[in-house]
Amino acid sequence: MSVKWQLTPYCCLAGLLVMSAKAVASDIPGMAPAAPWDLSGYIHYSVSSNNPNGTSSLVDHLLHQRFNFEYRFDSDLRLNVGMRNRLHYGDSPEIPGFAQVIEADSGYMDLSHNWLDSGSWLGNSQFDRLNLSWDMNQDWQLKLGRFRVNWAMSTLWNPNDIFNAYSIYDVDYAERRGSDAVQLSRQLGFASSIDAVYSINDDDGLDRNLDSYALRYLTNANGWDLQVLAGKSLTDYVLGAGFAGDIAGAGLRAEWSYFDPVDETWPVASHLNHSNNNKPSSPSSLATDIANQSLPSSHVATIEADYSFASQRNYLVRTSLLYISNPIDADSALAYLNLPLNARTLSFANWTYYVDVSADISDLSRLTLSSSYYDDGSYFVGASQSYSLSDDWQVQFILQRFDGSGASLFGQTPSTLSYLQFNWSF
Repeated sequence: MSVKWQLTPYCCLAGLLVMSAKAVASDIPGMAPAAPWDLSGYIHYSVSSNNPNGTSSLVDHLLHQRFNFEYRFDSDLRLNVGMRNRLHYGDSPEIPGFAQVIEADSGYMDLSHNWLDSGSWLGNSQFDRLNLSWDMNQDWQLKLGRFRVNWAMSTLWNPNDIFNAYSIYDVDYAERRGSDAVQLSRQLGFASSIDAVYSINDDDGLDRNLDSYALRYLTNANGWDLQVLAGKSLTDYVLGAGFAGDIAGAGLRAEWSYFDPVDETWPVASHLNHSNNNKPSSPSSLATDIANQSLPSSHVATIEADYSFASQRNYLVRTSLLYISNPIDADSALAYLNLPLNARTLSFANWTYYVDVSADISDLSRLTLSSSYYDDGSYFVGASQSYSLSDDWQVQFILQRFDGSGASLFGQTPSTLSYLQFNWSF
């Protein structure tokens, strides 16, 4: 049975704002003793435009505020709380099902609440981090609650990220979602550990066990990080491995996972991944269409390399290849980009290619050009330029284009998305 929590966002916001003000007032070195807590975050504003070919554009505004709070009871016991508050205004909140997608919480604890839903306005608050960490001694650590289980070796696609996968096209959620889990870790020496994680999952009334659990062994040999893992991820038993290191100054990383289904079909989920950029039209119908598909075993593997050129512009080139032996059968880009994302659904194609190039335009500005290509003929191209206005202020412009051949998934519904974002950090 799901644990349902009723958020009181205004009270939470008021309390955290008071703590923020106290933190600023006391943050003078030498004038106050070290506090047992830290508070940081940001306020982010963006205006975006979604322009599908042949249909009217969607224009949206988003005010996104985040708190990251840590309280240290002593040197061994810590409480971490992360809360994000979002106020949407524009065309998307009027789309049927959009409010439900924004409010959806994929964890066992329902820590998301829409506190405003009126026409073009939609307000939501969510705790995406809420956990206790206990260093039981020098080698053992226990973590309980909602946190990110970061087992990734590569930086783009992560077949080993079996607890909390994410969309590479999401531009508004740098922290990525967490999992409701318990983790026990044992340090085995320099850069070596063994981790056991159990994540309970709300099945939304399904006759399926969607809990996830896994064991990982991580070590380092001759400067290379190596890992192996085994367990269960939602609907699949999983076996995986990964490595990360460098050759002649070039970073090289790879991950592989094998997914063996517990059941033969997808379970019908009442929630969908709400972090993607494309706007849903009917979440329940999309979930039902996906659930009718068979669920074969599948290999998911990626290899990634990057190289940084020592120069005034700090050029960085990154390329990646993703392979899925049995990808999902997505009938539309809308269905694919709004299904519950996990490590076996990182792409809808057997082969996906990616490359990006970034460079400093000036001391305060950096430009990134990126592109991905799917073997069905779909492609994505993007550009992002950031500019530092001051130590705490940043502005960023992002342009994304989804397109492809006429028979390809993205080519059926090509669209262009643009974002102008302002960010203040504290």
